[in-house]
Amino acid sequence: MERDDQLELYGFVADRLKDAHARVRTLQVPEGVRMALTRKLLVITAAAKHDLADAARRLERFMRDLDEGRYPEDVHAEGSP
Repeated sequence: MERDDQLELYGFVADRLKDAHARVRTLQVPEGVRMALTRKLLVITAAAKHDLADAARRLERFMRDLDEGRYPEDVHAEGSP
C-alpha cells in the first residue's frame, strides 16, 4: 500500500512540475526573473530524487507564490548590485 502511495505522489509531483515549467515559460517577466524561477524548479526536481514528500511541499509553495505574483527579483536588472 505504501508503494502505491509513493507512486501516486510521484505522478502528482511529475504533473505539477510539468505545469510549473509551462507557467514559468509563459510568464511576462524579465529574463532574469524567469531564470531564477527555472533554477528553483530545477532544485525542486533534484530534491524529488531524494525526498519526494519534501519536494511536493516545496513545489506547492512555489506554485502558491506564482499564483500570488511573488517572484524573485531580477538580478540582471539595470541598477541592481
